Amino acid sequence: MADTSALNAQIIRGLNDRVYEKRKAAALEVEKLIREHTANKEPEKIKAILNKLVSDFAGSQQANSRNGGLIGLAAASIALGPNVAVHLDEIVPPVLACFSDQDSRVRYYACESMYNIAKVSKGEILRYFNEVFDAMSKLAADSEVSVKNGTELLDRLIKDIVAEQSTTYVSALVLASMSHDDSTEPVSMPRTTAFSLPRFIPLLAERIQAKNPFTRNFLVSWITVLDSIPDLELVSFLPDFLDGLLQFLSDQNKDIRNATSSILANFLAEIREAFEVKEHQKQQAMKSYFVEQQRKLVVASETVSEAGESVKDGSTKGDGDDTTLGPNSIDGDINWDAISLSETEGRGKGSWVPGQGVVIDYVRIVKILMEHLCSTEEEIQATALKWINEFIHIAKEVIISFTPQLISAVLPSLAHSVPTIRNSAVELNKNLYKIILETPTNGLPSLQPPPYSMVARESTLPSAPNGSAYTPTSLPSIDEHTDPFDYQTTVEALVRQSRNVHEETRVASLDWLLMLHKKAPKKILAIDDGTFPVLLDILSDSSEEVVKRDLQLLAQLSSSFEDEYFTRFMGDLLRSFSNDRKLLETRGSLIIRNLCLSLNSERIYRSFAEILEKEEDIEFASSMVQNLNSILITSPELSDLRKRLKNLDTKDGQMLFTTLYKSWCHNPVATFSLCLLAQAYEHAANLLQSFADLDITVNLLIQIDKLVQLLESPVFTYLRLQLLEPEKNPYLYKCLYGLLMLLPQSSAFASLKNRLTSVSSMGFLHLIPRSAPSTDLKRQSTKSYIKDDGIKFQDLLTHFRTVQTKHEKTRKQALHSLGRSGSQTTRSRRIRDRDRTSIPASSSNLSQSVTSTSTKNNSGNILPNEQRGNPITGVSSSSSGTSGSLHTDQPRRRLSAASSTSATSDHGNSHSRSQSPPVSNVKRSSLHRK
Repeated sequence: MADTSALNAQIIRGLNDRVYEKRKAAALEVEKLIREHTANKEPEKIKAILNKLVSDFAGSQQANSRNGGLIGLAAASIALGPNVAVHLDEIVPPVLACFSDQDSRVRYYACESMYNIAKVSKGEILRYFNEVFDAMSKLAADSEVSVKNGTELLDRLIKDIVAEQSTTYVSALVLASMSHDDSTEPVSMPRTTAFSLPRFIPLLAERIQAKNPFTRNFLVSWITVLDSIPDLELVSFLPDFLDGLLQFLSDQNKDIRNATSSILANFLAEIREAFEVKEHQKQQAMKSYFVEQQRKLVVASETVSEAGESVKDGSTKGDGDDTTLGPNSIDGDINWDAISLSETEGRGKGSWVPGQGVVIDYVRIVKILMEHLCSTEEEIQATALKWINEFIHIAKEVIISFTPQLISAVLPSLAHSVPTIRNSAVELNKNLYKIILETPTNGLPSLQPPPYSMVARESTLPSAPNGSAYTPTSLPSIDEHTDPFDYQTTVEALVRQSRNVHEETRVASLDWLLMLHKKAPKKILAIDDGTFPVLLDILSDSSEEVVKRDLQLLAQLSSSFEDEYFTRFMGDLLRSFSNDRKLLETRGSLIIRNLCLSLNSERIYRSFAEILEKEEDIEFASSMVQNLNSILITSPELSDLRKRLKNLDTKDGQMLFTTLYKSWCHNPVATFSLCLLAQAYEHAANLLQSFADLDITVNLLIQIDKLVQLLESPVFTYLRLQLLEPEKNPYLYKCLYGLLMLLPQSSAFASLKNRLTSVSSMGFLHLIPRSAPSTDLKRQSTKSYIKDDGIKFQDLLTHFRTVQTKHEKTRKQALHSLGRSGSQTTRSRRIRDRDRTSIPASSSNLSQSVTSTSTKNNSGNILPNEQRGNPITGVSSSSSGTSGSLHTDQPRRRLSAASSTSATSDHGNSHSRSQSPPVSNVKRSSLHRK
């Protein structure tokens, strides 16, 4: 219990009074009393007064008494002056307790009392900095304006004290204990300051999670103050509160966002400065080591020359710690001439260099930034991208180790709707791509210095420029078999991003996969892992750029595999076309052309041909051959392959033609055009005669129509020029006139007819070889005359007919199934119509059903009404009976009439067909032979 005689009744009554002036007068009496006891050196009485003020007033249940106790404690502190340090343990705790009082006036007077105490104690108040800071951070968001104003006054005072004395002030109590220490160590530098940043950081990390804008503003202001103090090096503790500080960027208060952006920019500048200082120190240390080694070599060479020994043997007889200067002892990338040793001379131990001695935990910072790279808050995401991009130059090794996570976070932002974030993501992706490309794999030799950790650098690099501690044995060892980052995890992340909804992300992911496979082909993307089917699925992507890069990657993969893997890739690609016919129609040409650009076109076509020859789905095989043939004829990328096809005199050309021919037989028009490309005109003419045995469907006529149009293209320029030499190419005329006979009266018919009539009339006279041609004519005839040990055209023709027979059976089976289903439909429709009351309506439906059934062609396709008299095909449904295909006798009649038609067009009067001279019986019988 407090001594009642410590304070007289008048002072006690005054401190308990409701009126502020009376409490103030009583406080002045307390101050006077304390001064007297201090002058008389009566510490017990001073302590008794303080205990009285704490127990009876500051801890009272009455608000007025608590206010009196607060003003009394402030008066006592003022009276104690410099001696207040000894009594702060009794004064400060009760005042801090009143900071959380329910009465707003008590909270205000607590701020006022603490202000007076801090003003007197100055640096001593830093012993209670954490408690005072925590109390102020809570009052900064107080609902009462007066309390906020009192807190701001106290806050400014504490900031001034921290800025002036935080790094230098040592408590008087600590100094008193140091004076009794018998240690002989020098005490020029303080051992323990009153303010401790390591003790404060946990409190800051706790309070940084606050959501109140006033508290956030208070915290940002304090972080700014602490960061402005050079010797504190707050940036070293940045990972402890960086996450919460980044959250401030999403605050609704613009001032808080601006202040946070400013302090983050300062932190980044300090990190960059610390990195530059460390690099400079490293260069200085390495140069010092280089100079020392040169000096030792000179001394060693002089010793060896005097002793008559070789330089090499003598260089090993130095001191025990000498090391031979080898190529690996010096970093070749450092410009030694640009660095002068005089730069570090003249610096004493007390000189301070900004950033020197700062330890940055880059790994923790990057981990925190990684969590915010995909933030929904634009400013937070932009800041995280900026920092990571800066760390690529500052902490390259750390960033490389986070490559898989960075790819997953950065690539989706390449298509961000905000230009600032999108540009930052593009730049970050570019820089990351560059450093990964330059990073050696598995410890291979590199021009870059080894990735030493920052801890290892600090432990090995000396602070002084003498370089005595920097030796090769102190460098950290590097495992040559350890990859700088996880390739497999990176590839998995890239494969996931290749399915992103944004085109930019998909393109970038494939660019990464291309680069990584070139860099380490044995580490990623095997054909038997799960990524290969994904790459095949990407071929159906809507973006052409994505498909092109995917094709480059697939070509790059297949080129690195063996032949069996290449054939498997071709088979998987054809299977994809078979399962997705839309892919074949929309992307087939693009896919095959780009593959031919990256790979050997002949190898691709040979593989396709060998697979299609054994294809069970002959309908797909026909469609695929049609597409391959169109690409072969029109694509500039396949010009070399077309040239090889023309050269049937060589064994390679014959094998290529035979391989393609066997699979091309699935499509008659494609087979015929292949013979035209290879200039096998005689076989083409014989092949054309076999067309008469086929069902001339609308699809076949359309393909012939397209072929006639292609004959006018630059690809077949050689063919049109050969028309000028009928004696050398007699079967060429037969091919073209036979093609003309297959066509109905259409634009293609007119085009081909005009081309043939424009040639000299002498061409037709030599269309059919003589019965006994001379040896010279045989030698100069078409290139389709091959030696017996070359192409066996008769076997090829037999193979063609066999394949077409299979197609004919398949079409008939399809028609039979379709007809059976149509009959069942008609029968059921008749039964339903019989039950109806409307007889005309039933007859009308039955008529429509019969008409619909009768307009189906042999391939199972239903001809629209407008195609029954199609101007392209010239086919009428009435002339074909119940089938939409042309009768097989009609092509025969046209081919038999080829002679008379050609004679009419070449020899007769151009205005009257009746004046044309008759064709000789020999020629007529020859044309009718087949």
